[in-house]
Amino acid sequence: MGRLEGKVAFITGAARGQGRSHAVRLAQEGADIIAIDTSTQLGTVDYPMSTADDLAETARLVTALDRRIVARDADVRDLAETAKAVDEGVAELGRLDIVLANAGIMSRPASVLELTEQAWQDTVDINLTGVWKSLRASVPHILAGGCGGSVVITSSLGAIWANENTAHYSAAKAALVMLMKVMAKELAPQSIRVNTIHTTTVATGMVLNESTYKLFRPDLEQPTRADFDEVARTLNKLPVAALDPEDVSETVLHLVADSGRYITGTCQVLDAGGQL
Repeated sequence: MGRLEGKVAFITGAARGQGRSHAVRLAQEGADIIAIDTSTQLGTVDYPMSTADDLAETARLVTALDRRIVARDADVRDLAETAKAVDEGVAELGRLDIVLANAGIMSRPASVLELTEQAWQDTVDINLTGVWKSLRASVPHILAGGCGGSVVITSSLGAIWANENTAHYSAAKAALVMLMKVMAKELAPQSIRVNTIHTTTVATGMVLNESTYKLFRPDLEQPTRADFDEVARTLNKLPVAALDPEDVSETVLHLVADSGRYITGTCQVLDAGGQL
């Protein structure tokens, strides 16, 4: 039996990147999955966002592991839409034990005084308010089950360590810390644990794109992945430029499995020594 045999996990931003990696890893350990993502491309986001085909591939990977999955195109900015997807998933799969509030974006980078109103609003709507809506739609199902559970919120090292031109992103990610701490205190009597996870750069589509390369290498007109890696590597004390999504999934698994049964209200940092 896997470490999550008989459990059901709800994952936002599950079409690719960390969300897909988490879905696959938890399925490998026996969990069934409720997965949502949106195929809407935002004008303030300079990299290609996920597609319906991406979400379908996540579903294929989970079913290939002989686990069940309910996958829906849903936008975390829409509470009713998100709740409908969760409700349908719980109705089909029978329960909910784990919530991974993972969906997030990086809108166009700019200094605090040059950020557009739309870039700020899109970031806060998804990275902060969208997380609350995801939790509001899903965690009551864990409570209804009466067996406890685990919530992991994807924050960022950017919530702890300041970088220029990321105020919208970092402010939203920092706010998640207090959302987590308040929720952890409120839900502890029901044996529901809540934690945030804070990574250095992770090799996903949100990072591996021209906009991020330019953010890291403003000295170059057309920076490449190799140029990005050169600078990114200097941010970490361990000799790595970016984590793989699977590295993050291992920590998520630890938090949601019995191995993390007494961990709650904490900021789990995977920064390759970036703060040292």
